[in-house]
Amino acid sequence: MVTESVRAARLACLFLLAVLLFNYPLLGVFNAPGTVLGIPVLYAYLFAVWSAVIGLAALAVRGIA
Repeated sequence: MVTESVRAARLACLFLLAVLLFNYPLLGVFNAPGTVLGIPVLYAYLFAVWSAVIGLAALAVRGIA
């Protein structure tokens, strides 16, 4: 069982990671012409990171990871 302090620390780290991933320098890297499976690269990056952050938050809250 994961204690509340460990859970809070994991969520704080996840928040900081999300802030870094959604910040301008990385968004500028993925703002390139081209597509991934027909989706613009920037939109594919945003959706993938958004999905990963939600999944990691779910794992952190449930105490699995």
